[in-house]
Amino acid sequence: MVAFSLKAAGYLVVEAVDGHDGLEKAKLQTVDLVLTDQNMPRMDGLELIKSLRELPTYQKVPILMLTTESSDEMKAKGRAAGANGWLVKPFDPQRLIEVVKKVIG
Repeated sequence: MVAFSLKAAGYLVVEAVDGHDGLEKAKLQTVDLVLTDQNMPRMDGLELIKSLRELPTYQKVPILMLTTESSDEMKAKGRAAGANGWLVKPFDPQRLIEVVKKVIG
């Protein structure tokens, strides 16, 4: 749903099957925004964010977490890892587009 909604809104989307795949793709190209789920196999969202922030080209790229967890503890962990914000699932596809537009235009 995320990729479909973004593509329908005219955004170019690079998809990854899990955090490890996302990190490998990030090493090959830089994007304007990273959207990552927290719960993924092999490398969760927090690990991915920490790893991305270690790459010089991703130190300032906005990163948003998509998660079912909205606790203050999870938000603090996300901020500590380097996330700029989050969307709590489930969310309306239009809300996703609004947030992306706000972050990157």
